[in-house]
Amino acid sequence: MDYSLVTAAAQAAGPCPPGDEAAWGRRVQGLAVDLHMVAHQVAQDVARLEHAAKFTAFLEKVEIEESSRRGLLKLRTSDGPEEIRTEQQETDRGRAMIERARSLVGRWVLVYRYNETVDRQKSVRMVAHLLDVGEGVLHVNIAKSIVLDDAGQSPDRAKAAWDAAGLPEHGTVTVEDLDRARATLR
Repeated sequence: MDYSLVTAAAQAAGPCPPGDEAAWGRRVQGLAVDLHMVAHQVAQDVARLEHAAKFTAFLEKVEIEESSRRGLLKLRTSDGPEEIRTEQQETDRGRAMIERARSLVGRWVLVYRYNETVDRQKSVRMVAHLLDVGEGVLHVNIAKSIVLDDAGQSPDRAKAAWDAAGLPEHGTVTVEDLDRARATLR
């Protein structure tokens, strides 16, 4: 028996009103059970994080996937574009992760990823946690790959958009500058 949960529940319930010991005891019991369930969920979440793959990426966009109602995060890594999903939008955890991701669009994030098995032959890449690691500045090579993707893999169209936006050949590019180049391709 974990008496620390009972102690925490008793503290949360507050002082026992004189003559109301039975009701107060039931309230403490209910709170202790609730705390146990929360502790169990936290333990699962921590275990998921400890076993998650970690990588940094630039968070470009967050959409809701029609078929699954999951958040779909569009990321850019040094290896190219990456998509990763949240839990369903209708769940508390899914909704919270979608809101968190939307608040981080245009920033570098540390992504904690795990695979969720959908059926025996398919798994889905899922986000367990996002950690904000920086402002919306991209290395030129990553920015160029984004413009190339937007140009339908046409190097000529990508270069024309890049040059029209006056972007540098070396160093970094702000998200705003990159958006200027991308806008010419839409």
